[in-house]
Amino acid sequence: MQKAKKQPQIKKLVTVALAEDVGEGDITTCSVVDSGAVVQGNILIKEAGVVCGLVVAREVFQQVDKRIKFTAKTKDGDKVKKGQIIATISGPARGILTGERVALNFLQRLSGIATLTSQFVLRATNNESRATILDTRKTAPGLRALEKYAVKCGGGTNHRLGLWDAVLIKDNHIALAGGVEVAIKKAKGKGLGKAKVKEVEIECKTLIQVKEAIKIGVSIILLDNMNLKTLRKAIKLCKQTKIKTEASGGVNLKTVRAIAKTGVDYISVGALTHSAKALDISLDLRT
Repeated sequence: MQKAKKQPQIKKLVTVALAEDVGEGDITTCSVVDSGAVVQGNILIKEAGVVCGLVVAREVFQQVDKRIKFTAKTKDGDKVKKGQIIATISGPARGILTGERVALNFLQRLSGIATLTSQFVLRATNNESRATILDTRKTAPGLRALEKYAVKCGGGTNHRLGLWDAVLIKDNHIALAGGVEVAIKKAKGKGLGKAKVKEVEIECKTLIQVKEAIKIGVSIILLDNMNLKTLRKAIKLCKQTKIKTEASGGVNLKTVRAIAKTGVDYISVGALTHSAKALDISLDLRT
């Protein structure tokens, strides 16, 4: 189980989501459902996976109507089976129906990310390899903190949170700086304000670039879109130093095991957040 994000951040995201969906009011529910109606129900998982977003779902219903009682039956990061009840809910029917879609949207998306991450971790971590699965910045705008939290719930590890917390020199940086050597030298000793850069990671597409980066010295080399043969050669070069290696580019569930077996330290997977299928979750109500 992972520790949930800070509550103020969750509150802000939920407020924005409810404003988008509810607007001036749920006209259908207010027209059809009696104001005094009370219901109870279950939030059900309709396919096996890893649950994530329960704290967010609770916040949704609390913002809609504080009289709604939301009781989690599992924890974020728990593996769940098809048909399992992950939470129960009871209270004013109007409020529950109004918050239903937003709550499920958060639960389904975050659980989908956690589930996909767990599948990658399972394939990358076995008797033959111990590669760490990393996420990327390929997240939905405004939801990065929650989506990276979901990655952790699935057993993955967070890469940099944004442009401000780590140096990662990519191909366009190299091109504009004038080459690998120049880019690394420019990055070292610089930072934001008085803070100096302690670690530098650089993206390399060829063995020639890898050798240049090793010569100058970096903390991590990101081996981008290399075939397995080239990847092994690059990793062998780096293992002669203290430089860590990261594989990236086109990683999927079919290829991740073979990539992990090369001995690479990290594997970054953009698909964890940009292509995760939402987990099928429903809210079943009864009076």
